[in-house]
Amino acid sequence: MKNISRHAALEPFFPGNSYDTPDDKRRLLLDRVFMNTRWYFVGGHVGEIIRTRSIALKGLYDKKVWAESSYRIFKLIEDIGGRFHVRGLDNLRSCRAPLVIISNHMSTLETFVFPCIIAPFLEVTFVVKDNLVRHPLFGPIMRSRDPIVVKRENSREDFQTVMARGKELLAGGTSIIIFPQSTRSAEFIPEEFNSLGIKLAKAAGVQVMPVAVKTDFWGNGRYLKDLGVINRSKPIHIVFGQPFSIQGTGKDEHKQVIDFIISHLREWGGLVKG
Repeated sequence: MKNISRHAALEPFFPGNSYDTPDDKRRLLLDRVFMNTRWYFVGGHVGEIIRTRSIALKGLYDKKVWAESSYRIFKLIEDIGGRFHVRGLDNLRSCRAPLVIISNHMSTLETFVFPCIIAPFLEVTFVVKDNLVRHPLFGPIMRSRDPIVVKRENSREDFQTVMARGKELLAGGTSIIIFPQSTRSAEFIPEEFNSLGIKLAKAAGVQVMPVAVKTDFWGNGRYLKDLGVINRSKPIHIVFGQPFSIQGTGKDEHKQVIDFIISHLREWGGLVKG
């Protein structure tokens, strides 16, 4: 992969409203046997984490380094046959204020590629489980992004943490990415999609952006969840919706986010319960 280091201000990696992996990329790479294996991907993925971990430990892991590292993972996925279809980038480009970004969570793929798509347009961080910031390998990287950390043990305590820290970050100009599902899943279950993102946006007086993803190209592993199987027959879909404000209790807006995700998953042949 080419060197993508940038010394100027961070520019979007995807300048249009949409991006599709070129049709000829997969055909060209099928002849490169080793590069078309899962283990090439695992090696490149882990190698990138090790490289950026050392940068984070030196206190140099800023938004630019984060986005560029994410883009390397994005291109690595394409190198092994992943086909991206990204839509709604103009909705990110038009943002003039921080907001809450609410997405379904299908695999670890979106965690790694969201930064190169979103960070050129917004200051942004995640709501994450505490095991991510404590992880011996990935922890220093995640901590450097100043995420909102929840424990998933006490829902009331987690709610208070997200509301307090979320409002503080949003007031300071940082957008928040929330995955309301309790865990990554290839099947979307509306009943398990909580309204925490809507509640935070309402309390902070900011807009919400719905995001729908289908990222089961990168499966969840049986023993190591982040190192699941790769399925090249499954295209990768990511759509960023138009931001909207919260009115009233937020119940209608929560349904609007769920309907946005369901409609796209059904269009892509994804699994939706109910």
